[in-house]
Amino acid sequence: MLFKEIIGQSAVKERLVRSIKDGRISHAQLFLGPQGSGSLALALAYAQYISCNNKQETDSCGTCSSCIKYNKLIHPDLHFVYPVALSKAVRVSTDVAAEWREAFSGDPYITLYNWFEQLDAENKQAVIGVEESAEILRKLSLTTYESEYKIMIIWQADKMNIGAANKLLKILEEPPDKTLFLLVCESEDQLLRTILSRTQLIKIPKIKDEDLIEALIQRNGLSPESAQSTAHLADGNYSEALMLINENENAAQNLASFQKLMRASLKFDPKAVMSWIDEIAATGRERQKNFLKYALHIMRESLMLSYADQSIIKLGGNEEEFVKKFSPFIHANNVEQFIVELNKAYFHMERNANSKILFMDLAFKFNELLNLPKPI
Repeated sequence: MLFKEIIGQSAVKERLVRSIKDGRISHAQLFLGPQGSGSLALALAYAQYISCNNKQETDSCGTCSSCIKYNKLIHPDLHFVYPVALSKAVRVSTDVAAEWREAFSGDPYITLYNWFEQLDAENKQAVIGVEESAEILRKLSLTTYESEYKIMIIWQADKMNIGAANKLLKILEEPPDKTLFLLVCESEDQLLRTILSRTQLIKIPKIKDEDLIEALIQRNGLSPESAQSTAHLADGNYSEALMLINENENAAQNLASFQKLMRASLKFDPKAVMSWIDEIAATGRERQKNFLKYALHIMRESLMLSYADQSIIKLGGNEEEFVKKFSPFIHANNVEQFIVELNKAYFHMERNANSKILFMDLAFKFNELLNLPKPI
C-alpha cells in the first residue's frame, strides 16, 4: 500500500514519513480514526515505507522486493491480527488468512461488516480472543527474515476480549528489539486504559469533503454533482460513499426497516412491532448495528430539514421522500433523546445484548418520543 493510494490525510502522511526520517519510530502506535477514514490503509502504508528497500522522499518505491511482497500481503515480517467468528475450525486470524488477503486487496477501506459478510458470519460476534494473544507472542519470538522490523498490525483492536488484551500488556510495554505494534481502531472507549497508555496515539480525522469528492470523480467516475452529493451523505467515510454509489441493498433495506419501525411505534401497533422485531432479529448483529447507524443518519437529516436551510440537505429518491414526511416528528423536544437512545442501543448491541429485548425497548421509547408535542 502506497501513501499516494490513500485518499487525503496529507497531514497524517507527512507526520508518519517525518517520524521515520527522524528515527522516531515508537514501538507501539494506535491509529485511531472513524470508519472509512483510511486508518488501516495508513497503518499498512506506514509499515511498507519502514520496510521499503528504496525509500523515496514521501513514499515507498513500490518496486523493490519488500514492496512487492507488501502489495501481496505476504511479507514474512508483516503480521496481521483481525476479528474472527470463533468456531471449532477458526480460532485465530491465520485460520482465515487467505480470505483476509482477498478482502483487503479488494477494498483497503474494508469495514467490519463487509469482512464478516465475506466470512459468511454476519450472525456471529466479532472477537480477537485469548488464543490470538498466544499466537502473537509466538510470531514475535521469531527473528526477522528480511526487514529491520517485525511489524504486527492489529485491526479493530477494540475487539480484543479482556483476556487477550491483558496477555499483550507486557509485550506492548517491553517488546522484543525491532518489533513494531500498529493497533488500528475506530473507538478508543472500547480499549483498555492500560492498552491506551502503552501506545502513541495517531489521530486520523474524517476525509475532507474536497478530497473525497476528488477521489469519487477520479476513482469511481462520478460527475462533480454526484460526487458532491455522495460526499455529503458519506460524511468523510469512503466506505459509506462506495455503498451509496453501488446502491447497496442494505441502504434500501435500512430505509424500509426504519419506515416499518416508525409507523409501528407511532401508535404502537403490538402486532406490527413484534413482526418488525422478528425480521431484524433474524439478521446478523453487524447488520443490526448498521441499521442503528442508519437511524442516526435519518434523525440528523430530519432535524436539518426542519430547522436548517433546505438547500443544504442532499437526499435522493425514496429516502428524500420519506424524510420530508417524517421530519415534522423530529424537533427540539425529542431529537436529543432519540440520539441518546440510539447510541445507547448501539453500545449495548456491541456488548452482545439480546436483540429482541433491545429493539422492543427501543420501540416503546420511540412511541413516547414520537408523540411529544413540538415546541411552540
